[in-house]
Amino acid sequence: MKPLIVLLSVFALLLACAKLFTGNYHLLLAGNGAMSAMLVLTSIGHFAFRRGMLLMMPPSFPFKLGMIYLTGLLELAAAAGLLIPEIRHLTANLLILLFLIMLPANIEAARKRVDFQKATFDGKGPAYLWFRIPLQCFFIAWVAYFGLAQG
Repeated sequence: MKPLIVLLSVFALLLACAKLFTGNYHLLLAGNGAMSAMLVLTSIGHFAFRRGMLLMMPPSFPFKLGMIYLTGLLELAAAAGLLIPEIRHLTANLLILLFLIMLPANIEAARKRVDFQKATFDGKGPAYLWFRIPLQCFFIAWVAYFGLAQG
């Protein structure tokens, strides 16, 4: 839920600032800036909550800790890449792929009832998937709309 709140709050703030200072809303900048802010937030979790993130990993995933650090770094790189017009399109495509690759870990976390911030097995459980999977699809659609847009 926190990533969604950050995404929408930063989007509204960037739209308002753009309108105030330039007279235009600058949707692409606001959309990509908001996703970048969200990615910075989520990437921090990969480093701050690595023990809990380890619990989320499906058993078949190799090099679990390395994958957690790598995906955190990739989220930071994507946060920057979305703000650089010359590589935004490539970044958006790779970010969509990353979101799809990370979905099994979110499913595994719900199945195991992982609370990644506490590194325990008393999280929200499978009911959380009713929110998490559509949210992941929303993030993918957001990146497709703002990141793949021409302009």
